[in-house]
Amino acid sequence: MGTLTVWKFGSWDGANQAIGTLEALAKDGVIRMHDAASVSWQPEKRRPRTRQLRSMSGPGAVGGMFWGLLFGTIFLGPVAGVAIGAATGALAGSLVDVGIDDDFIRSVRDEVTPGTSALFLLSSDEATEKVRDTFRATGLRARLIRSNLSDEQEDAIHELFAD
Repeated sequence: MGTLTVWKFGSWDGANQAIGTLEALAKDGVIRMHDAASVSWQPEKRRPRTRQLRSMSGPGAVGGMFWGLLFGTIFLGPVAGVAIGAATGALAGSLVDVGIDDDFIRSVRDEVTPGTSALFLLSSDEATEKVRDTFRATGLRARLIRSNLSDEQEDAIHELFAD
């Protein structure tokens, strides 16, 4: 079973600081990372800055289109409204098919605000407690928002968005 995990950090640069921690956990075999992206929202900025981790390539990676659609739906949805609506409606509907529903979107939108950051991780074999403990041990304070994906939903993500 795949997991889309969102780790929210109380500082705007916490997610970027946590990237090395996740990569070390993957290297040690604690988690199996398929793809990841970060969102950093400086307090004085109107919108967050997003970044896909380029080191995640190969058959498991879902590519920039997935992250762009997800982040656009979460952070631009209320702002862009009708302007984006028709153009992305079918693709955004695909997010529901892969286990990313309105409650998940709303939850992330409510949690990731100016002055905070988040690390989005698509993985399998995740040891959530180990990740949390490692973040704490390195001084990073993260709050977990999580959406489990069935094998079928994970396959659908790869089919729809893989490069």
